[in-house]
Amino acid sequence: MRTFLGVLASAAVLFLLLYFIPTTNSPRGDHAVTGLPWQVEALPNGQSRVFDLVIGASTLADGRHRFGSDGDPAIVAAPGEIGSVEMYFTDVTAGAITGKLILTAELPDDVIAGMWQRAAKVEYMQSSTRKATPAEQDLATADGAAIRAIAFIPSANLDEAIVLQRFGRPNERLRTSETVEHFLYPERGLDVVLDTDGKELLQYVAPSRFETLRRPLLTAPGQSHPT
Repeated sequence: MRTFLGVLASAAVLFLLLYFIPTTNSPRGDHAVTGLPWQVEALPNGQSRVFDLVIGASTLADGRHRFGSDGDPAIVAAPGEIGSVEMYFTDVTAGAITGKLILTAELPDDVIAGMWQRAAKVEYMQSSTRKATPAEQDLATADGAAIRAIAFIPSANLDEAIVLQRFGRPNERLRTSETVEHFLYPERGLDVVLDTDGKELLQYVAPSRFETLRRPLLTAPGQSHPT
């Protein structure tokens, strides 16, 4: 049993070395694979391309075409909020990297409010978050909406060294709790969230809208800059 567990641990380390830490002369290098989490292209119009999708132009339907037909739109809202329309993929592959992915649609509040009114069934998730499936008449609207943001939760655990090697030095680092630190890359519209007690999270928006990611962090209860 110990030998078997040792093999698993070695395999996990090898995975990180192959796919997260840069190597030279590798047949699996970035030039051979596209759509990797760290391959973010800032576009002249303030948008960005990541996972082969253009944030602000590609639609939820494009996301389903890219990642598979199991992605279904849902209306999600925290208590007291109008919420958003999201498409959730439980198992995606980006190059050789696997994980979970959420696409958030760009839709006006009044459109989302109408979707809530027409939704046939509303469920309550943890922390009283509401979730509903859009009515049949609203599915086309959801599918045709542009992608406002992308969230990716990699299956492999990341640490500070891997983040710095793959994404480079961030423009800013903000700690929002004892266990959570944000590595901010405004020129790419990217927030890499490291959580020593939970899963890592990569959040992408168009670079022109990066402050929508950064601003809430500045008022977080445990916010601090690293020393």
